[in-house]
Amino acid sequence: MRDPSGFVPRVLSFIAPMTQLNTPYPSAPYLTGFLRSRGVHAQQHDLALELALDLLSLAGLDRLLQHIERMPAAGRGPLAARFVEHAAAYRATIGPTIAFLQGRDGTLAHRIASRTHLPEGPRFESLDVYVDPDGGDPLAWAFGALGQTDRARHLATLYLNDLADVLKEAADPRFEFVRYAEQLALSQSSYEPLAQALAAPPTLVDERLQALALQAVERHAPNVLLLSVPFPGAVYGALRAAQAVKARHPAITIVLGGGYVNTELRDLREPRLFDLVDFVTLDA
Repeated sequence: MRDPSGFVPRVLSFIAPMTQLNTPYPSAPYLTGFLRSRGVHAQQHDLALELALDLLSLAGLDRLLQHIERMPAAGRGPLAARFVEHAAAYRATIGPTIAFLQGRDGTLAHRIASRTHLPEGPRFESLDVYVDPDGGDPLAWAFGALGQTDRARHLATLYLNDLADVLKEAADPRFEFVRYAEQLALSQSSYEPLAQALAAPPTLVDERLQALALQAVERHAPNVLLLSVPFPGAVYGALRAAQAVKARHPAITIVLGGGYVNTELRDLREPRLFDLVDFVTLDA
């Protein structure tokens, strides 16, 4: 596809952080498929999943540990202090646990379900409310005798939520799975909170997001970057990615769209947004 000027688009679509990690959001695949059907060179990239896997990796935990160890001891919260204390156990289990949750190693289910394999932080306290008065399995009502895999997935999710809580306490107070910095975009009457957050020095999470966005752009070499923003919890991540790309590759045209944009930005009157993106799309 060519326009009259001879411009040939090479399109890369990002799913911006964060979205549901176990439910791929369909906008980028659908749009990529549509563009390819029209002869456009189009690629897609799930930046939300990549960021989560980067943070929840051995290298990611090492970066988090180094970040915490550089903090004054008096400034460390209880979750960060506990993470440092049990760092060896987290480092030993993070890779296999992610492999299990991705379906690449089902043999780990029994070890996780035994509750002797994973380090257990505050998120596991929710299990203490389930007590079998007869001394049996307190979780049998939920998973039954044959639910080892589902039980293990539940326990592994608690383990990852513990790590997310450490990231929130020690590295970025806005971080959450799905709702990354959601309060900056949710029902805000002004762009100012987002502008201030984007002008602030990047957190550890911001640094990884921006590095991954740049790596994807440099790998795919697009001249058009589409940012899909389905929810308020993806707005900040999309704009942080746009900020990095615009600074490094100013010639790339950046387009903002998605469910959030089509609902909350229909009456957009904020010119500062266009310091980061070139176009905002509505509807078809």
